[in-house]
Amino acid sequence: MIQLTEEMSSLINRARDEGYPCIVATASDDGTPNCGYIGTVLTVGDDTLIYRDRTGRNPLEHIEANPKVIVLFRNTDRDTGWKFRCTASVHREGQVFEDMTDRLLESGLVNERYLEGSVGAIVVLRIDQVLTLFGELLQEREPGLQW
Repeated sequence: MIQLTEEMSSLINRARDEGYPCIVATASDDGTPNCGYIGTVLTVGDDTLIYRDRTGRNPLEHIEANPKVIVLFRNTDRDTGWKFRCTASVHREGQVFEDMTDRLLESGLVNERYLEGSVGAIVVLRIDQVLTLFGELLQEREPGLQW
């Protein structure tokens, strides 16, 4: 079972404002890696992260081909951080897209809705495992989950 702690949620939700945006890493179905800093990562509930992608390019193509995603968070001032192994889904329209866009707007991480016909999306990351930055398993959705 995944249960984000108050510390995890608080630090991740303030990551961009404090200068520590998350790094999101993906891989295509042939294994080609990609990663980048994402300033709009937000916790939703006890076991989910979301972010807005405005590019519509490689990261989304990778996620659609291979939904396994790593999110790294590290705050050097507090000497803390975690690695989140996630299963991702991409939402370009529909209720999830609308609801999560509203959450990001309310949080202040985004300040405008997508324009009609834009290429962006909301990425929902269901957390499968939480690890220390050194790889020690802290939590997992299902015992013995192979990742």
